[in-house]
Amino acid sequence: MPVVSLENTITLALSVRDRHASAAWYEKNLGFEVLYHADEAGWSELQTKTEGVTLGLGEQAEPSPGNTVPVFGVADIAVARTALEGEGVKFDGETETVEGMVSTATFYDPDGNALMLAQDLSK
Repeated sequence: MPVVSLENTITLALSVRDRHASAAWYEKNLGFEVLYHADEAGWSELQTKTEGVTLGLGEQAEPSPGNTVPVFGVADIAVARTALEGEGVKFDGETETVEGMVSTATFYDPDGNALMLAQDLSK
C-alpha cells in the first residue's frame, strides 16, 4: 500500500520567461487549451491532449530549461506531507498556499529530482 493516496491528475510544471507567449505557443503548435492565467501567482495552466494531465507554466526571469517538475494532486496536502516525512522524504521549505487556489509542497526523490504535491483549493 502506498504511503500517500494520489488523485488521478498530474501537472508537468515548466519554468518559462513569458507565460502568455508560451501558452500561445502550446495552443498553436500542440493544440493545448488554456485553462487559466493566474497573473498574481505568476502561473498559467493548460489542458494537454491527455486526460488528467495539465501543463503548468511558472514565470521566471531566468527559466531553467530541462527542469520539469511533476506535480501530483492530493486531497489533503498536510496528511500527504506528514506521511511522506514520516518515511524520511525530504521537503524543500514549508507548504506554500495561494488562498482560494492551491497549496503546494516540493519534495525530492533519492536522486534529488524535484517533485511536488498540490491540493486544489478552488473546489
